Amino acid sequence: MVAEIDQEFLEEEDTQKGKFLTFLLGNEFYGIEIKFVTEIIGFQPITEVPDLPDYIKGIINLRGKIIPVMDVRLRFRKPFREYNDRTCVIVVDVLEVSVGLIVDSVSEVISISKGEIVDPPNLGKGGSGYIKGIGKVGSEVKLLLDCDKLLNEKDLESLENM
Repeated sequence: MVAEIDQEFLEEEDTQKGKFLTFLLGNEFYGIEIKFVTEIIGFQPITEVPDLPDYIKGIINLRGKIIPVMDVRLRFRKPFREYNDRTCVIVVDVLEVSVGLIVDSVSEVISISKGEIVDPPNLGKGGSGYIKGIGKVGSEVKLLLDCDKLLNEKDLESLENM
């Protein structure tokens, strides 16, 4: 029986391997490994919480669970854009904390094989630690996020203390 469960787990892990949920910020496509994604919801009212970094917009109540939400644009030091009917919240589990990521719009789930992913260029201090790799999809590129680095230890501490 244990072997069956392990096999099921491995098969589930395998079906998620190389799959990314893609989304837009401005004109740039980003991707998150599907294994981190819990769900995608429409934008909803946010309750602001004082003393959090500006990119953490506040909290939402998702079916009785309080979830902090982060504006990914602000996290990446991009200009704020008014939220509209295309704005989505991608709920992800990052280091055992559920977080909502506010993005301009969700695109699709795509498969990117390991051979089509290259390391991001080393840009020194100016480089983004959030980018795990660059996926080549046809003539386009998708910036693949490192979910574990979206929140730093100080952010996690603040969120856990809420």
